[in-house]
Amino acid sequence: MDELQPSLLDASVPMMGLSLSRNGVASGSTLKRAAPSSFEGPEAQTSKKRFKEDLEDEPDDEKPVAKLNYEALAEDLTQELQCGCCAELVYRPVVVSPCQHFFCGSCCILWIRVSFVVSNSSWYTMHCLANLFGIPASVPTHFHSSSNGGTNCPACRGISTAVTPSRPLQSIVDILLRADPSRVRAERERIQADEIYKPGCSVRIPTPREASPEPNLNQNADYIRPCPHCTPDNAFGWRCPQPVIDFAVDPERAWHLDDGNPPGHAFCGNCENLLALRAPSTTKCDFCQVSFCGVGVQGRCLAAPLLSQHPHNMSDVGDLIQSSEVYGCFDNNTVEVDIMLDYLTAQELTPRHIYREVASHIQSQPSGFRPLIELDLFVDIHSVTAGIDENPNAPRNRICRHCATEVMLWGIKEWWIRERQKGFLEETVTRRPDCKEGSSCSRQKDLAHAREYNHIIAPRLPGNSVLSDDTSIEDGLSVVAAISPDGDIIPARQPQLDMTEFEGNEVVTGLPTSSPLTDGS
Repeated sequence: MDELQPSLLDASVPMMGLSLSRNGVASGSTLKRAAPSSFEGPEAQTSKKRFKEDLEDEPDDEKPVAKLNYEALAEDLTQELQCGCCAELVYRPVVVSPCQHFFCGSCCILWIRVSFVVSNSSWYTMHCLANLFGIPASVPTHFHSSSNGGTNCPACRGISTAVTPSRPLQSIVDILLRADPSRVRAERERIQADEIYKPGCSVRIPTPREASPEPNLNQNADYIRPCPHCTPDNAFGWRCPQPVIDFAVDPERAWHLDDGNPPGHAFCGNCENLLALRAPSTTKCDFCQVSFCGVGVQGRCLAAPLLSQHPHNMSDVGDLIQSSEVYGCFDNNTVEVDIMLDYLTAQELTPRHIYREVASHIQSQPSGFRPLIELDLFVDIHSVTAGIDENPNAPRNRICRHCATEVMLWGIKEWWIRERQKGFLEETVTRRPDCKEGSSCSRQKDLAHAREYNHIIAPRLPGNSVLSDDTSIEDGLSVVAAISPDGDIIPARQPQLDMTEFEGNEVVTGLPTSSPLTDGS
């Protein structure tokens, strides 16, 4: 039996895929797959436990090697996940298309913003921005953008089309930070970054605009450029009868600035470009006598009909709040101005509504706009040379935006006096006693005094409207006439006082002769 055993073993080797070691024991290293754990006996479990104990019994001088390898791995990952803009571990990573470079979301958004500014900025502005962000002055090209508004990748300078968040990169960063929390950004940095870039947002970058035409280097700043209608076959379909010669075409016949305006031309009050006075698009303001081209800036290079114009820099109630001139119209009485602003907000009224009502009221007066013109209210409003008002008594049909603002400011206080009579104000406002000194009170800036007494009292000057139907005087008397919705004068209670009547007023008011409102103060 002992002689047959080796032969049997030799015959079984090719069938089972076993190999013999030097000591004659079969080895399973050549098996195609390892045996399942269920076939492992107690000896195998004992060997695993013994292997684990052997690892724990390793010398202490071998443990720092594994720790160093871990720290090196973490450092390598941090270097690979470094933002190309801030050189820190990427925060809220985004990928730039199509180059696939990644950056912090906030860094990329700031890059896009700066690039759009720099694309139309001068070399000096680029250096200022470089200094602002701590970049050496010798590297102004750090802020580089494609021509005319496009944005390049901060890493490769290739034209970018979109910025999208990267979930795979974010997952790797999260794993790294869980293993090494010391690499987490400071809380203040994270808050600032989240204010700039919202996580998960994609940004589409517009394609660069068409390149601007090359500047005319032969243009001399001492000579006037032709107006849009001076060139033949222009886009406006009208040719200037007295065209201005371009300096680049004929320097000897060009028009010098020191010679004044060319014949038949003037400068636009808004864009300040040369215009043809007889061009169909040209309009003239009847108040400041300045012309407007009508082709420079739509809606602004225009003297519109009187009641259809928009006051300049007066779009909503917020513009009235920021205007110091409005407070000056009310003698810097902030309480009265705040009451008016609250009223405008509640009634949803705009500065343009005020202007139209003021203009309509002045236009309905016998003297019209003549008192305003005599006050030189519209002189030197624009920086360009104005024309000559040949007939001061002529009707005023067209007005520019700046003159519309002057009209509104001139009549806003009287408009507010008329508006108060409509009865929409609270009783706490309307039942305040009138101040003895009226609108000339020197204590109007005192908030406590301004809240206690009413200072919006109708003026009593010739040529102005005295519009008050229920405003009480210091001794409790009331006016004796009011205006109906149709414009008729309605008599009220007749007081036992002398009447004073001024020509041109719409309302006749009875006041004590000793009142500061009647003695000219």
